[in-house]
Amino acid sequence: MEQIKEYFHIAVRSIKTRSLRSWLTILGIVIGVFLIISLLSLSEGIKQTINQQLRSLGGEMIFVMPGDISNIMAMFTSGTKLEKEDIEAIERTRGVETVLTMSYQSLVARHGDEGKTVFMSGLSWEKGIEIMEKFQGWSLKEGEWPTPGKRELVIGSQVETEVFEKPVKMGSEIIIKGRRFKVVGILNSLGSKQDDSSFYLDLSLYQDLTGEKRGTAQMAMVKVKDGSDVNKVAEDIKENLLETRKRRVGTDVADFSVITSEKMGDIAGSIMAVIQFAIVAFAGIAIIVGGIGIMNTMFTSVRERTREIGIMKAIGAKNSAVLTIFLIEAGIIGFLGGIGGTFLGTVLAKSIEMYGQVHPLFYFSASITPGLIIFGLVFSFVVGCLAGFFPARQAAKLRPVEALRRYE
Repeated sequence: MEQIKEYFHIAVRSIKTRSLRSWLTILGIVIGVFLIISLLSLSEGIKQTINQQLRSLGGEMIFVMPGDISNIMAMFTSGTKLEKEDIEAIERTRGVETVLTMSYQSLVARHGDEGKTVFMSGLSWEKGIEIMEKFQGWSLKEGEWPTPGKRELVIGSQVETEVFEKPVKMGSEIIIKGRRFKVVGILNSLGSKQDDSSFYLDLSLYQDLTGEKRGTAQMAMVKVKDGSDVNKVAEDIKENLLETRKRRVGTDVADFSVITSEKMGDIAGSIMAVIQFAIVAFAGIAIIVGGIGIMNTMFTSVRERTREIGIMKAIGAKNSAVLTIFLIEAGIIGFLGGIGGTFLGTVLAKSIEMYGQVHPLFYFSASITPGLIIFGLVFSFVVGCLAGFFPARQAAKLRPVEALRRYE
């Protein structure tokens, strides 16, 4: 134990002697660990948020939307809709219990003297309340659900204080296209910035405001009957929609998407797998560069300390002692880089998390676990030791006479 302590002191003294070079080498490890900690914690936080959202959907729901799921942005921006015949085809599919149609659009809403463009969603309160409570996790923080057909609104939790300068309260009047609506309910947070900043009203009133044709919708949520095979029902819905499209427009091209909760999970999992692979790849490159920096520093250190190594071996130091000293030195450099990288990565991830609670489309948390921090520290230490092994072995193999002669 005393020997190891002495080896440690020698290694620390060597690092201090070459402080500038050592800190530049440490910086290389800092960058790699910083990328690993910050990006992995953020990606894991996003993954947890997605999984939480998917769990709230339950396994009995199917989502039908116009457009191709492979082009998600086009699905939401194309403006295409499910026609009345499409919705009827879904409703008559065996195993379907309830079809809840929804539409959404940005409209200008006025509260007091202030007008803002807001996201407006229309759904049938008569069919929708039970489904939204059970499968979407909706609950009221305050107030009550609207009466179907009445000019009443439910607002997201962010609308109350963050959309307008003047707080929106229970009973407040919102004017949309010259029509007055009363706020009768405020939702608890739904976990999405967009959802929490939206206004919700009865679908018939929404269609009156937007001019959307009755019977059409931008999305359908399908509640499957108990005991039915969700995947089988989804396939049957797809077949019925294809037949309907063929009769109406003369083509059997599937310009719609039928998505189960399981499929959503698979899509999210695939996306996150690609993201995490890219993160590991980029961070790996940075770590390799940092490791090369340690190796270069240690090789330089061996050359500069040839006489010191020769003297140590001449007075009886064994090869294992020299090897241990240089490995400890490389490990310290890696470990210090790990501390710096872990600290900076944690700070960045938490900063983005706090920013993300206010500004982006989705809330998510940075998943900083003790395991991730320990991994960052241990990983950087191991990288340092591995990078320092070959220079340490070279130092250990030097013969005393040869080392002293080479110095002269």
